[in-house]
Amino acid sequence: MFHGFTTTQVLGPAGPLHTLRGGQGAPLLLLHGHPQSHVMWHLVANELAKHFSVVMMDLRGYGDSVRAPADAEHHNYAKRSMALDAIAVMQHYGFDRFQVMAHDRGARVAHRLAFDHPDAVQRLLTLDIAPTLAMYDHTTDAFARAYWHWFFLIQPAPLPESLIEQDPVRYMHSLMGKRYAGLSAFTPAALAEYERCAQIPGTATSMCEDYRAAATVDLVHDRADVAAGRQLTQPLRVLWGDHGAVGKCFDVLALWRERATDVSGASLPCGHYIAEEAPELLLAEALAFFKP
Repeated sequence: MFHGFTTTQVLGPAGPLHTLRGGQGAPLLLLHGHPQSHVMWHLVANELAKHFSVVMMDLRGYGDSVRAPADAEHHNYAKRSMALDAIAVMQHYGFDRFQVMAHDRGARVAHRLAFDHPDAVQRLLTLDIAPTLAMYDHTTDAFARAYWHWFFLIQPAPLPESLIEQDPVRYMHSLMGKRYAGLSAFTPAALAEYERCAQIPGTATSMCEDYRAAATVDLVHDRADVAAGRQLTQPLRVLWGDHGAVGKCFDVLALWRERATDVSGASLPCGHYIAEEAPELLLAEALAFFKP
């Protein structure tokens, strides 16, 4: 899937992180969403590598990266902790400053990364999210039905983990297949990779902890930023799918303008999985926004 990329296990704060690097030019970090891996970038990474030094990583708990243990306060999956993984990966490759494109859960990590490490993140492009705090504060019946997994995965252990572990591929198909484009959005090779990783021991617990952190410790960090009046100052480009729940349930640009000083954005004619449903449109956006 990835031509000219090298694979390296980078030691992060919680253990090994699966990474790929390819291309030349200014460094660009790509962060994936739930329940996927770096493979979600396979339709855009090769072209981006013609313009940038592209680094992809599997978030902790996903793909072939470490499954950090659960903890009572969910700190191991706080986006602040996961952002430190990204810093470790980019420093491993010799990059102290870089640009970021991120989808879904990865975009939540990137949001925290840009807040906590403003000298490291130069520009940020997020795919199909609004700020986590705003999405919880403005939850509606329509959003809860569309994003049922947000409320299922945060239930106390071990109920959601146990149910997912009975058939992790069925869980993944139920989540991904019921969105706008269905499972047809994914190439057979990519889908097979998502299925393989979903069955790695510890994945269900990691996924639940990711979402439990988002509903607890991550909100504490976000509320502290709001109370202190802190905003992102990097150029921020936000994209969302016309046919996705985020754009239908939230005023995406307005919510991001509450959290950042330099925001632009647009919807694209696709669903949630922008990089796989509309790769050419995403490439055009990325090449126009990022600085080579």
